[in-house]
Amino acid sequence: MAAPSHSGHAAVSKGVIHWNRPLFPRHPDSCEDSLENALVIAARCQPFETALALWESALKKSLVDPVVLGRAPLPPHAREMLEQATPFADAGTESIFRTRLRWLGLPITPQVWLLGHRVDFLIGERLVVQIDGGHHVDEQRSQDIAHDALLKLHGYHVIRISYTQLMDRWPEVHALIIAAIAQRLHLAA
Repeated sequence: MAAPSHSGHAAVSKGVIHWNRPLFPRHPDSCEDSLENALVIAARCQPFETALALWESALKKSLVDPVVLGRAPLPPHAREMLEQATPFADAGTESIFRTRLRWLGLPITPQVWLLGHRVDFLIGERLVVQIDGGHHVDEQRSQDIAHDALLKLHGYHVIRISYTQLMDRWPEVHALIIAAIAQRLHLAA
């Protein structure tokens, strides 16, 4: 929701109103801002990984044009977000995962096709990380198990984590991945 730039205040019961001059012009009587303007505000006001997930989701769904954004006079936070964002993440969890491990300096490739199925991440040449959401049950779970077995038979190492592990128990996930990398499981033999 956009507040008119000339208004002195806005009353809301939940949420935060950000006073911001729109980068992409909007009609003065409009109470709704463009997605581009919302992304610019998110880049400044949200934690990096949250903002990146928003930007990547918008890019993945082709809701914004990166060329148009790139030509706009973006503020520094938004410019950095555009430079970091990729249109490959299938979910915000993937954006968050990659952001949390970028300090490693290793290739972390999202959405790689391996042995007939996509995997969420391939770290290095051989370490597969799968992030399971709530839909990984019943038949989907059986397919996941079968693909994990096939990956292992072909020399890949698979770490499968849940949404809860990623969001609420990150230190445990981090320790698993660091232990795998320390054992060089991300490298081809």
